Amino acid sequence: MKNLIRKQIIDYSDEKIFCFGIICHECGKIRKSTPIRFSKAGEIPQSESKKIIFRILYEREHEQALEKAVEEAANFFNLCPHCGKFVCDDCFLICEDLDVCRSCAEDLQEIGEPSSFAGWISG
Repeated sequence: MKNLIRKQIIDYSDEKIFCFGIICHECGKIRKSTPIRFSKAGEIPQSESKKIIFRILYEREHEQALEKAVEEAANFFNLCPHCGKFVCDDCFLICEDLDVCRSCAEDLQEIGEPSSFAGWISG
């Protein structure tokens, strides 16, 4: 699942903040991860050596922030087993026999309740 999530991630990071998002394939809303500040944000490297160090630190922290975003998304996104769409908890229904996205629930005439949705920021 995490590999699927990673493929869906949109990078909204800049030189100061790491932030990622995912688009729900059902409702189209973008859910953004909790922003994480780069440890050297606002600092100006004073030499070429420091520029290299800052770049390496940025890449390392970016990867760590991405991993956290993937972990976070795994709690709030689902893969519909019928159509294969990647959907948020608002659009993923817990049904009696098979949990599916809203569209599939309608097509299959299934009734269900949405998964609870919290934690990601609508963006």
